[in-house]
Amino acid sequence: MRKSIFLLPIFVLILVAALSSVFIVDERERALVLQFGQIVKVKSEPGVGFKVPLIQDVVKYDDRILSRDLDPLEVTPSDDRRLVVDAFARYRIADVVQFRQAVGAGGLEVASRRLDGILRDTTRNVLGTVSSNDILSTDRAALMLRIRNNAIAEAQSLGLEVIDVRLKRTDLPPENLNATYERMKAEREREAADEVARGNEAALRIRAQADRTVVELTSDANRQAEITRGEADAARNAVYAEAFGADPEFFEFYRSMTAYLRFAEQGRSSMVLSPDSEFFNYLQSDQGSAENTAQAQSSASGQATGTTAPADQ
Repeated sequence: MRKSIFLLPIFVLILVAALSSVFIVDERERALVLQFGQIVKVKSEPGVGFKVPLIQDVVKYDDRILSRDLDPLEVTPSDDRRLVVDAFARYRIADVVQFRQAVGAGGLEVASRRLDGILRDTTRNVLGTVSSNDILSTDRAALMLRIRNNAIAEAQSLGLEVIDVRLKRTDLPPENLNATYERMKAEREREAADEVARGNEAALRIRAQADRTVVELTSDANRQAEITRGEADAARNAVYAEAFGADPEFFEFYRSMTAYLRFAEQGRSSMVLSPDSEFFNYLQSDQGSAENTAQAQSSASGQATGTTAPADQ
């Protein structure tokens, strides 16, 4: 009975020591066995591991891909237009031994702060060599690749592997928004004024060409019309000459009728002419000047006979 009382504590101590010497590594983890703060063993494969109780400790680190969001960062590109950049990174612990030596007992908290500094410095250095238009364009993919490559080299000293770096948001600082909007507005107004000026210049050029074409076409049409009119007048005069030459009396009659018609169309109510004017030839007789001539000759003959008769008496 007394022997069992002494053996029970010993058995409990042995059991506790055995349990404390066993540790389990998950497939998502890697473990370091430390002895008085020094690394004595690395457990990279999942499964059961052993350590010396009370003397050795086990530190486990996440072997998965981790994410880190950076606080909004203000950068100054080469064109001096300040931008606020919001980025995040994906990384993993590539070398647990180097990681432990670099960060000590601080673990991921210390490593995250140091990684943030690396990413901020790298982002500022890369984005400071390009213009803001490059940052806001499709060239961002190449810029993110440059940031990642630069961060990889610096993060290796921490035992970290930077897998990817992304720029989530790129905005202007609040104090620069109004100035930027006004500058963009002025640029657009200037471009619009240039377009209007070029349009007006083109309109004047087209209008001048059109006016010149109108003048040329009108001049050519007038010239052709004058030529045609002259040819028609010549043909008309030839016809008139032929017709009037065949009947001179009809020509005299036509001229008189035309004169009467023009006088009547003018609306005049009186006209002062000599009674023996040729204008009244066809108003006095339908024979015109021929009849008047005959009457004149007959009168002259009668006057001659009347003068001789008293002499005979």
